[in-house]
Amino acid sequence: MDLSPALGRLPENPRVVVSGNHATPWHTLRLVDEALSSYRLWALNGQRGLPDREGVTLETCFVGPGQRRSPRLSYVPSRLSVVPTLFAGPLPPDAVVLHTTRPRGGKISLGTEVNVLPAAVEAVRARGGVVIAQVNDHLPWTYGDAELDLELVDVLVEADEALPHAPAPTIDEASARIGALVADRVGDGATLQAGIGAVPDATMRGLAGRRGLRIWTEMFSDSVLALERAGALDTDVLITASFLFGSEELLEWADGNERISMARTEVTNDPGRIARNPAMVSVNTALQVDLFGQANASRINARIHSGFGGQTDFIVGALHSPGGQAMIALRSWHPKADVSTIVPLVDEPVTSFQMSAVVTEQGLAEVYGRDQREQARQLIDNAAHPSVREELREEAVELGLLPPL
Repeated sequence: MDLSPALGRLPENPRVVVSGNHATPWHTLRLVDEALSSYRLWALNGQRGLPDREGVTLETCFVGPGQRRSPRLSYVPSRLSVVPTLFAGPLPPDAVVLHTTRPRGGKISLGTEVNVLPAAVEAVRARGGVVIAQVNDHLPWTYGDAELDLELVDVLVEADEALPHAPAPTIDEASARIGALVADRVGDGATLQAGIGAVPDATMRGLAGRRGLRIWTEMFSDSVLALERAGALDTDVLITASFLFGSEELLEWADGNERISMARTEVTNDPGRIARNPAMVSVNTALQVDLFGQANASRINARIHSGFGGQTDFIVGALHSPGGQAMIALRSWHPKADVSTIVPLVDEPVTSFQMSAVVTEQGLAEVYGRDQREQARQLIDNAAHPSVREELREEAVELGLLPPL
């Protein structure tokens, strides 16, 4: 299909927003790339395979593997909850490319990826831009903000593509230990921010015996389905998320499931809305945590690795939730870099701070409500790898966090 007529009225070097994460409409994106000699391609957590050539600027507020290290990357720092306001302000889109279900009753569903897309569609329609949707019968029909009126779409491109599936996470000993420590702090009736990976999966497995749990999260995977089947979730409360990624079984469960409410980012990641959830438990990770309780989850050697994402949104929201807690979970030792992840002082820009606790396979360091000396002591004694504890104590003295040895 030739998209030149639809894209021909766009301004020079237009901004094209495309479904990101694991919902990229690859067929239609190739057609866009063929039609435009130069453009700004905005994608959230762009995956490998994005057009990366002269004339294409890879623009994002959260860097994915298809954008990382590209010389054409344009990273715009932003908390995820406020990215939609950027589309209505300094980053106006000229075209939006969606990945959707086949229309039903005058509507389409965004399926696995809602996130910032409704805001992008609203912004582009207000500017008289173009909305293109790739129709794919493999996408599940999901409800909530995933449903859009068909009249908002200018061009439908029919192209079935198999959706990617998340591999089953391998839970090693360290991940299992971290997950168990986190799960021990979660009681019945808590609200969970669920992620993907070995530690979140281990945490969820440890919660199968709880009852009345709720899900309010940016994304979820098969671990939520496991909790549902274990009877751990409150069936009177909708599962609220902005995107999902998992197995084929998860997609089949999500298809037409009215238990799942897909919500736009400015809803799921609004700290005020997060705070309204009872006993909100936020679990995020980091590359480094220092003795001041500051976390770097974004940069390596000053080069952007990911971005703020939803970490700051959920930490703030969880801390304001009645009985809420925000935890940073990470290994005490970085296996690839072969260095401690608990450091005296982060030398990269800080992503977040003032969490409730820091959890590693070594133990759990209580941070919130402790003075700076106790915070440092907790991190050294309970979270740091034993091989660096003495060095960290010496550095803590030099930083004025601990009294002279």
